[in-house]
Amino acid sequence: MTDYAGAIAFLGQWGRFQQVVFFLLCASIVPNGFGAFTLVFLADIPNHHCVVPDVNLTDDWLKSIIPVKVVNGEQELSRCSRYRLDVVRNLSAQGLIPGRDVNLTDLEQEGCVDGWSYSRDIYQSTIVSEFDLVCSEQWKQPLTSTVFFLGVLFGSFFSGQLSDRFGRKPVLFATMAVQTVFTFIQVFSVSWIMFTILLFINGLGQMSNFVAALVLGAEILTSNVRVLYSSMGTCLGFVVGYMMLPLFAYFLRDWKSLLLALSVPGLAYLPLWWFIPESPRWLLSQGRVEEAEAIVRKASKWNKVQAPRVIFKDYKSKEHHSIFDLVRKSSIRSTTLILCLVSFTLTTGYYSLSFNTSQLHADPYISCFISAAVEIPAYISSWLALRYLPRRLSVICTLLLGAVSLFLIQLVPQHLSIISVALEMLGKYAITTGTSLMFAYTSELYPTVLRNTATGTCTTVSRVGSCITPFLLKLSVYFKYLPYITLGTLAVVAAFATLYLPESFGRPLPETIQQMHQREGRSSIFTVENKYQSTVEINLRHRLYIIFSVSL
Repeated sequence: MTDYAGAIAFLGQWGRFQQVVFFLLCASIVPNGFGAFTLVFLADIPNHHCVVPDVNLTDDWLKSIIPVKVVNGEQELSRCSRYRLDVVRNLSAQGLIPGRDVNLTDLEQEGCVDGWSYSRDIYQSTIVSEFDLVCSEQWKQPLTSTVFFLGVLFGSFFSGQLSDRFGRKPVLFATMAVQTVFTFIQVFSVSWIMFTILLFINGLGQMSNFVAALVLGAEILTSNVRVLYSSMGTCLGFVVGYMMLPLFAYFLRDWKSLLLALSVPGLAYLPLWWFIPESPRWLLSQGRVEEAEAIVRKASKWNKVQAPRVIFKDYKSKEHHSIFDLVRKSSIRSTTLILCLVSFTLTTGYYSLSFNTSQLHADPYISCFISAAVEIPAYISSWLALRYLPRRLSVICTLLLGAVSLFLIQLVPQHLSIISVALEMLGKYAITTGTSLMFAYTSELYPTVLRNTATGTCTTVSRVGSCITPFLLKLSVYFKYLPYITLGTLAVVAAFATLYLPESFGRPLPETIQQMHQREGRSSIFTVENKYQSTVEINLRHRLYIIFSVSL
């Protein structure tokens, strides 16, 4: 069977066709950047306290009816209680002064039976203030994020299989439509339940769009351009959207206005249907050779080169594959399980550190922007690593760098908080780099007939990590550094598991399961696989294994 990259070599790597595909697919990912973190602002909890009805109270009692509590060494008004209104009203009518004539600690308290008053210093409204997700209902606030990521999880799982069955392009545009439409419909939510149901459906298209665009570009583009796209191109598209989010949120501080503004850009992507082609690799895997050749011939016209009379020779007819092919053979099963573990670890770390940005700056808009800006050098680093370094070595180093950074945070004295912030951002830099590497690494390991299913499956498992992120961050209630220790431990385990993955550096994408098998079947981590494995990597692997053995 003719090698795909060799068959289309006459097109060149960076003609007009490749440029259009590259930039349009990167642009299609921008909404994922602000969509993934919208809840940072939508579900933020404003300062609040119990509403005091308009009753005849003296100024002294109006100022004292809300109890004062000490939280983290600072005094603040109670958020969920007030002194009993009927008692305070009687004391006020008698002319008694709180703190002088009445000991406030002796007064009975009650809940916020008349509702809450929310501060508007930062937000005009959030879903928390809209649906009163505070006090006894506060459990709904982290659950909102979990429901969203459950939608992302199911979307990743099913979209991968649908993409391998019906094509990359239809799934890409279908998931973009889901994002746009349901982001808009959320504006009309009248209850928390309605909002979360729509949010779940919105999540179905969130990461599915990213994965479909990633795989489509990786299959159309070749050689160094494919590496550039898979690492830096797609991820920079994501981070542009991420950095746009605090800008939108700063000027639109009402949650409905923000959602409305974020849904509008989706309409601009409708014309892209006529410019972004289907993957010729996928068409060939389905036996649709004529359609694949038609796309390549159109590309040759765009690039102003002459196409040969027959482009693809001796391509086999369509083969049927399913998700079960990922676990049917022991070698592929091992690769899939390890990739799922590593992806789970990186995604858990990425979202935990992204949502835990409150200590970066008092202003949440600046905090979000700083957290997003850190990702730019991370994506540049991942591109350089994919360009010049073995995949396995790169992933291991980023995982260990992230683990060390997170472990060191607990050793920093409290008065040197800037060092803790620097270590946390270094950890996010490392984990973000590893996440970008894994997107490209996963797509390189699997054949065309399974690529989107495999990528979707790994993404699905990784989304379990994002689902538990809100609750993982709550562990800080029991021990401040427990989330960091948990993430660091996961990173170390994943780093050693990565030793058992096959290498894909410098090799063409596999077209069939048989070609994938040629990279598998390693019986020991010390086995020299092929000419692409460097002596440096072998020595590193030996040393890591010795350190791991000693630590046990």
